[in-house]
Amino acid sequence: MIKLGVNIDHVATLRQVRLAKEPNLIKAAVLAELAGANGITVHLREDRRHIQTNDVKLLREVITTRLNLEMATNEDVLNVALQVKPDMATLVPEKRQELTTEGGLNILDEKVNEKTIYTVKKLQERGIIVSLFIDPKPEIMKIAKATGAEFIEIHTGKYSEAKNEKEKKEELEKIIEAVKSAKALGLSVNAGHGLDYENVQEIAEIAEIEELNIGHSIIARSIVEGLPNAIKEMKELICGARKNG
Repeated sequence: MIKLGVNIDHVATLRQVRLAKEPNLIKAAVLAELAGANGITVHLREDRRHIQTNDVKLLREVITTRLNLEMATNEDVLNVALQVKPDMATLVPEKRQELTTEGGLNILDEKVNEKTIYTVKKLQERGIIVSLFIDPKPEIMKIAKATGAEFIEIHTGKYSEAKNEKEKKEELEKIIEAVKSAKALGLSVNAGHGLDYENVQEIAEIAEIEELNIGHSIIARSIVEGLPNAIKEMKELICGARKNG
């Protein structure tokens, strides 16, 4: 059964607009779990634009499924991760100016790869499972395997932003090839970024993918339909796709 990790960053985004107490991030995490989320994902950014250090600490205390901490490889956030000890840490690239993560880790770059290997080792010493957020390129998979990370998460952004069916099909084929390359090397595979209620099913049909991490589309729909309904609808879509695939 394919799993759904719900990213609740944008609950915190709305809260931080007014530096208020509401919406309550912890309540959102609990509601997500009760609605069927298999895990909760948050991105602790260096600039703390949405999720705060204390949020991660509180979530670690209340989450009963799995806490996945998205993070860059800087020392500040690494120290938080080592203290809080999430179930999984997903290493992502990070730029101050970006609205959202724009691509996968460029582990083809020697300096990026060295920092990644160091961070993977430090996290694993604390018993934290590590995933690398990378682009769907088969040539990256051997390098990802060599870092020691147990998981990769395929960046589905280009697929999600495809302007027509031809482009979408091409990006889907790249994802499928990358997933199969990763599995052949013994890596476990997750996927996410930009997935929504219209484009998620073709990704969910890829049998080798264990989990989809989805945030913005679920939180956006929850404003109108409520968080439990938004999560249940997404779960039905991805599980139905796997049964039919």
